[in-house]
Amino acid sequence: MARTTPRIALVTCQEVRDTGYDRDLPVLADAVREAGADVAVVCWDDPDVEWGGFDLVLIRSTWDYSWRAAEFLAWADRCGAATTLANPPEVVRWNADKRYLGDLAAAGVPVVDTRYLAPGDPADLPGDREYVVKPTSGAGARYAARYTPDEHDTAVRQLERMHAEGLTAIVQPYVRSIDTAGERALQFFGGRFLHAIRKGAVLESGTAFDDKKVPHPNLRAWQPSPAELAVAERALAAVPGAPELLYARVDLVDGDDGAPRVMELELVEPNLFLFLHEDSVPVVARAVVEAAAR
Repeated sequence: MARTTPRIALVTCQEVRDTGYDRDLPVLADAVREAGADVAVVCWDDPDVEWGGFDLVLIRSTWDYSWRAAEFLAWADRCGAATTLANPPEVVRWNADKRYLGDLAAAGVPVVDTRYLAPGDPADLPGDREYVVKPTSGAGARYAARYTPDEHDTAVRQLERMHAEGLTAIVQPYVRSIDTAGERALQFFGGRFLHAIRKGAVLESGTAFDDKKVPHPNLRAWQPSPAELAVAERALAAVPGAPELLYARVDLVDGDDGAPRVMELELVEPNLFLFLHEDSVPVVARAVVEAAAR
């Protein structure tokens, strides 16, 4: 007999399950159940989960993935071969490495100026302005720090540590507008704009790259401008292959000219900040169930 009630997995990691750090997860699970699905909250690396038993596997708070990128991407491939993974494995693989910013720039999307320093590359760091060093695979501001030109030696030590661990570094100018205008995150779900938030500066001057940081300080709801929406939509349209994205988050900052630029495009496991937009919960739940039914 065919199954009529869709089975959906909301995927997290053990640390989040232990701490309850993802405050949206239980709310979303309840809402998806109320929308008519069977829901299981599971960890991506649980060897006992039969992924093919679900109609849809929805990546949520797998916030340890950047420490275990190869293992996580192999899981995404296996899961996507067994059932429908959202977002698709090829999107996850492309977006898990921030070198995608180069692809967006090549497609004409306005992004924050970005260079990459791989292991073996010389420490070519700015000498005329503040800048940021962070890994191409990272989340929650891990291994990210802000430097002035006179902190060159400290920045070099960070690069040496990252390169010793096989990590490629991103070097970007520190975007001064973040200190006043903050960073805006525009959320899309089911192909439509859902809501937006604004957060304050994450990287404080003098904070070591391996210190813990508050990844989303001073959160509040935000109404994006037409220019912000236009840049976000351009970024989504530039994703290779124009795949169907169940969810997406576009993080924007203002350039020196005041125009919005993409800081990050989050297609793997973005925080949706549903606790700031409670009206979005049933919208997301319905979209999840409809995706599982398809």
